Amino acid sequence: MRICIPLLLVVSVLFSCDSEPKVLDQINEIPMQVSVVRFDSIFAKAGPQDLDRLKSEYAMFFPERFPDSIWTARMRDTIQIEINQQVAKVFPDFEQETAQLELLFKHLTHYFTGFKAPMVYTVTEYVDYRNQLVALPEILVISVDTYLGADHYFYDGIAGYMAAQLHREKIPVDVALAYAKQYVKPPTEPTLLAHMIYQGKLLYVLDKVLPLTDDHLKIGYSPEQLQWSQENEQFIWRYFIEKEALFSTNSKLLTQFINPAPFSKFYLEIDNESPGRIGAFIGWRMVRSYMENNDVPLTLLLQKPAQEIYKNSKYKPVK
Repeated sequence: MRICIPLLLVVSVLFSCDSEPKVLDQINEIPMQVSVVRFDSIFAKAGPQDLDRLKSEYAMFFPERFPDSIWTARMRDTIQIEINQQVAKVFPDFEQETAQLELLFKHLTHYFTGFKAPMVYTVTEYVDYRNQLVALPEILVISVDTYLGADHYFYDGIAGYMAAQLHREKIPVDVALAYAKQYVKPPTEPTLLAHMIYQGKLLYVLDKVLPLTDDHLKIGYSPEQLQWSQENEQFIWRYFIEKEALFSTNSKLLTQFINPAPFSKFYLEIDNESPGRIGAFIGWRMVRSYMENNDVPLTLLLQKPAQEIYKNSKYKPVK
């Protein structure tokens, strides 16, 4: 018996990993060619004499309300020149990211009718880490100067938990999340549960469109933070139940457990050990449990109300 149980578990895992081979084959066969314009490099190599040509070819990056003097000054700006140099070191090419985006767009095309791969542009925006992406139906703009690595000196003044997200491995995750938000409606109810399920839906979309990406990257944790969350999942759930937090409309709970933060706020000794957004993690686990126990396509899941997912998920953390 001691031998059979592990063998059954292995067989179960192998079966589950190969449960949708036809779907994976269909996704891989979707024709996809991603076009990337390295506008950051183009602008870095340009001089004032090139401005008219750039404005003609890339008009969307040159709003008419700004005079030419703004752009010529930026070309000569020492900070901009340093940004150009640092970006060139980290992103001498964009081949890795292009391949990742190609696979992502194939998955989005498969799961969401009407999705078409956008034209991709890379830019620099003076390290505006709060606005890393612009994801529109036809274009995707990525500020590559916000993905240079968590320890880059450009990010020295940024809070550690935010700087930890500024690395190139997050590009496909952030792009996937930006498009997922176009398919997942924000919660209409002000309860903690509604926000947990909303975050869980977003993360579950990432499960489907980024199947090769590690879970800690999807939620923005370190591997150690993800492990802590998994090991303490039962305690976290019990805390929410005992505090009657799930159906509470106290907006402070969003600050404690949903919004990006250096840690979650239980107001207990474990706070400094916990990662932020622990409510999103539990919501993710709940949505996963719902999908494991209900035969529902992805697009229908995204329409399900939070309470229905909560009731039918059969979610119950184990030790």
